[in-house]
Amino acid sequence: MMPAARESLLDAAYAALARRPWSAVRMVDVAAVAGVSRQTLYNEFGSKDGLARALVRREADGYLAGVDRALTGHSDPRERLTATAEWTTSAARENALVRAMLTGCWSERLPCPALAAVRSTSAVPAQRRADGPLPSPGEFVVLVRDRAVIALAGPGTPKSDTAGLARSCELAVRLALSCVAAPPGEGGVAELVRSALRRQAV
Repeated sequence: MMPAARESLLDAAYAALARRPWSAVRMVDVAAVAGVSRQTLYNEFGSKDGLARALVRREADGYLAGVDRALTGHSDPRERLTATAEWTTSAARENALVRAMLTGCWSERLPCPALAAVRSTSAVPAQRRADGPLPSPGEFVVLVRDRAVIALAGPGTPKSDTAGLARSCELAVRLALSCVAAPPGEGGVAELVRSALRRQAV
Protein backbone atom coordinates (compact mmCIF):
# COMPACT_ATOMS: atom_id res chain seq x y z
CA MET A 1 0.00 0.00 0.00
CA MET A 2 1.17 3.54 -0.70
CA PRO A 3 2.22 5.53 2.40
CA ALA A 4 -0.38 8.16 1.46
CA ALA A 5 -3.17 5.58 1.69
CA ARG A 6 -1.91 4.45 5.11
CA GLU A 7 -1.94 8.07 6.26
CA SER A 8 -5.49 8.47 4.93
CA LEU A 9 -6.60 5.48 6.99
CA LEU A 10 -4.90 6.85 10.10
CA ASP A 11 -6.47 10.27 9.46
CA ALA A 12 -9.88 8.62 9.16
CA ALA A 13 -9.35 6.68 12.40
CA TYR A 14 -8.24 9.85 14.21
CA ALA A 15 -11.27 11.78 12.93
CA ALA A 16 -13.60 8.96 13.99
CA LEU A 17 -12.04 8.95 17.46
CA ALA A 18 -12.80 12.66 17.82
CA ARG A 19 -16.52 11.91 17.30
CA ARG A 20 -17.03 8.71 19.25
CA PRO A 21 -15.30 6.36 21.73
CA TRP A 22 -12.76 3.95 20.23
CA SER A 23 -15.00 1.02 21.15
CA ALA A 24 -17.64 2.45 18.78
CA VAL A 25 -15.24 3.12 15.89
CA ARG A 26 -15.88 0.54 13.15
CA MET A 27 -13.20 -0.65 10.75
CA VAL A 28 -15.67 -0.61 7.84
CA ASP A 29 -16.39 3.09 8.48
CA VAL A 30 -12.68 3.96 8.68
CA ALA A 31 -12.08 2.17 5.36
CA ALA A 32 -15.05 3.91 3.71
CA VAL A 33 -13.91 7.39 4.78
CA ALA A 34 -10.38 6.65 3.49
CA GLY A 35 -11.80 5.35 0.21
CA VAL A 36 -10.38 1.82 0.45
CA SER A 37 -11.87 -1.62 1.04
CA ARG A 38 -12.13 -3.08 4.52
CA GLN A 39 -9.86 -5.92 3.35
CA THR A 40 -7.19 -3.35 2.42
CA LEU A 41 -7.46 -1.88 5.92
CA TYR A 42 -6.99 -5.32 7.49
CA ASN A 43 -4.09 -6.10 5.13
CA GLU A 44 -2.34 -2.94 6.29
CA PHE A 45 -2.98 -3.06 10.05
CA GLY A 46 -3.97 -6.67 10.76
CA SER A 47 -6.69 -5.84 13.27
CA LYS A 48 -8.38 -2.99 15.08
CA ASP A 49 -5.69 -3.22 17.75
CA GLY A 50 -3.05 -2.97 15.03
CA LEU A 51 -4.76 0.18 13.76
CA ALA A 52 -4.79 1.57 17.32
CA ARG A 53 -1.07 0.88 17.76
CA ALA A 54 -0.27 2.51 14.43
CA LEU A 55 -2.35 5.57 15.34
CA VAL A 56 -0.67 5.94 18.73
CA ARG A 57 2.78 5.47 17.14
CA ARG A 58 2.03 8.16 14.56
CA GLU A 59 0.88 10.64 17.20
CA ALA A 60 3.98 9.89 19.32
CA ASP A 61 6.21 10.50 16.29
CA GLY A 62 4.34 13.72 15.52
CA TYR A 63 4.84 14.97 19.07
CA LEU A 64 8.59 14.19 18.98
CA ALA A 65 8.94 15.88 15.57
CA GLY A 66 7.41 18.98 17.17
CA VAL A 67 9.97 18.74 19.97
CA ASP A 68 12.75 18.72 17.37
CA ARG A 69 11.27 21.82 15.70
CA ALA A 70 10.98 23.65 19.03
CA LEU A 71 14.62 22.87 19.83
CA THR A 72 15.86 24.55 16.65
CA GLY A 73 13.69 27.67 16.66
CA HIS A 74 15.81 30.00 18.82
CA SER A 75 19.45 30.86 19.39
CA ASP A 76 19.01 31.17 23.19
CA PRO A 77 19.11 27.68 24.80
CA ARG A 78 16.64 28.70 27.52
CA GLU A 79 14.18 29.87 24.90
CA ARG A 80 14.55 26.57 23.06
CA LEU A 81 13.64 24.68 26.23
CA THR A 82 10.78 27.09 26.89
CA ALA A 83 9.47 26.52 23.35
CA THR A 84 9.72 22.75 23.92
CA ALA A 85 7.69 23.06 27.12
CA GLU A 86 5.09 25.21 25.36
CA TRP A 87 4.85 22.69 22.51
CA THR A 88 4.40 19.85 25.01
CA THR A 89 1.49 21.55 26.79
CA SER A 90 -0.21 22.68 23.57
CA ALA A 91 0.17 19.24 21.91
CA ALA A 92 -1.32 17.57 24.98
CA ARG A 93 -4.16 20.08 25.11
CA GLU A 94 -5.07 19.61 21.44
CA ASN A 95 -4.44 15.87 21.04
CA ALA A 96 -6.04 13.42 23.48
CA LEU A 97 -3.68 10.61 22.41
CA VAL A 98 -0.57 12.72 23.09
CA ARG A 99 -2.00 13.70 26.47
CA ALA A 100 -2.65 10.05 27.34
CA MET A 101 0.85 9.01 26.27
CA LEU A 102 2.54 11.76 28.26
CA THR A 103 0.51 11.23 31.42
CA GLY A 104 -0.32 7.53 31.29
CA CYS A 105 -4.01 8.40 31.83
CA TRP A 106 -6.02 6.65 29.13
CA SER A 107 -9.74 7.43 29.25
CA GLU A 108 -12.40 4.93 28.27
CA ARG A 109 -12.92 6.89 25.02
CA LEU A 110 -9.41 6.13 23.78
CA PRO A 111 -7.72 3.00 22.53
CA CYS A 112 -5.34 1.73 25.19
CA PRO A 113 -2.69 -0.40 23.46
CA ALA A 114 -0.18 -2.29 25.57
CA LEU A 115 3.15 -0.44 25.78
CA ALA A 116 5.07 -3.70 25.41
CA ALA A 117 5.81 -4.95 21.91
CA VAL A 118 3.29 -7.36 20.43
CA ARG A 119 4.12 -10.30 18.19
CA SER A 120 4.07 -8.97 14.65
CA THR A 121 3.51 -11.05 11.54
CA SER A 122 2.94 -8.00 9.34
CA ALA A 123 4.68 -7.73 6.00
CA VAL A 124 4.28 -3.94 6.27
CA PRO A 125 7.46 -2.31 7.72
CA ALA A 126 5.52 0.63 9.19
CA GLN A 127 3.19 -1.79 10.96
CA ARG A 128 6.08 -3.88 12.31
CA ARG A 129 7.42 -0.66 13.84
CA ALA A 130 3.98 0.15 15.28
CA ASP A 131 3.87 -3.35 16.76
CA GLY A 132 7.11 -2.62 18.62
CA PRO A 133 7.21 -1.10 22.11
CA LEU A 134 5.44 2.22 22.70
CA PRO A 135 7.03 4.80 25.04
CA SER A 136 5.81 5.12 28.63
CA PRO A 137 5.51 8.60 30.23
CA GLY A 138 8.91 8.14 31.87
CA GLU A 139 10.46 7.10 28.56
CA PHE A 140 9.04 10.23 26.90
CA VAL A 141 10.85 12.33 29.53
CA VAL A 142 14.13 10.61 28.62
CA LEU A 143 13.49 10.88 24.86
CA VAL A 144 12.78 14.63 25.04
CA ARG A 145 15.60 15.30 27.51
CA ASP A 146 18.13 13.48 25.34
CA ARG A 147 16.95 15.28 22.20
CA ALA A 148 17.33 18.59 24.03
CA VAL A 149 20.84 17.78 25.21
CA ILE A 150 21.94 16.86 21.67
CA ALA A 151 20.37 20.05 20.28
CA LEU A 152 21.87 22.35 22.92
CA ALA A 153 25.31 20.85 23.55
CA GLY A 154 27.84 22.03 21.00
CA PRO A 155 30.56 19.77 19.63
CA GLY A 156 33.26 19.14 22.21
CA THR A 157 31.09 20.09 25.20
CA PRO A 158 32.75 18.66 28.35
CA LYS A 159 30.91 15.73 29.92
CA SER A 160 30.60 17.67 33.20
CA ASP A 161 28.74 20.46 31.34
CA THR A 162 26.53 17.92 29.59
CA ALA A 163 25.42 16.47 32.94
CA GLY A 164 24.27 19.90 34.14
CA LEU A 165 22.56 20.54 30.82
CA ALA A 166 20.73 17.21 31.05
CA ARG A 167 19.39 18.19 34.49
CA SER A 168 18.13 21.53 33.13
CA CYS A 169 16.52 19.83 30.13
CA GLU A 170 14.81 17.25 32.32
CA LEU A 171 13.58 20.00 34.65
CA ALA A 172 11.97 21.82 31.71
CA VAL A 173 10.31 18.61 30.47
CA ARG A 174 8.99 17.67 33.90
CA LEU A 175 7.66 21.19 34.47
CA ALA A 176 5.83 20.96 31.15
CA LEU A 177 4.30 17.61 32.12
CA SER A 178 3.16 19.03 35.46
CA CYS A 179 1.42 21.81 33.50
CA VAL A 180 -0.31 19.18 31.35
CA ALA A 181 -1.73 17.58 34.50
CA ALA A 182 -2.46 20.88 36.31
CA PRO A 183 -2.65 23.84 33.87
CA PRO A 184 -0.80 26.91 35.20
CA GLY A 185 -2.30 30.34 35.72
CA GLU A 186 -1.13 33.66 34.37
CA GLY A 187 2.18 33.49 32.53
CA GLY A 188 1.62 29.84 31.69
CA VAL A 189 4.29 27.21 31.30
CA ALA A 190 6.69 29.65 29.62
CA GLU A 191 7.05 31.83 32.72
CA LEU A 192 7.47 28.80 34.97
CA VAL A 193 10.21 27.32 32.79
CA ARG A 194 12.02 30.64 32.31
CA SER A 195 12.08 31.34 36.04
CA ALA A 196 13.29 27.82 36.82
CA LEU A 197 16.02 27.96 34.17
CA ARG A 198 17.38 31.31 35.40
CA ARG A 199 18.94 29.34 38.26
CA GLN A 200 20.20 26.53 36.04
CA ALA A 201 23.33 26.09 33.98
CA VAL A 202 22.02 26.05 30.39
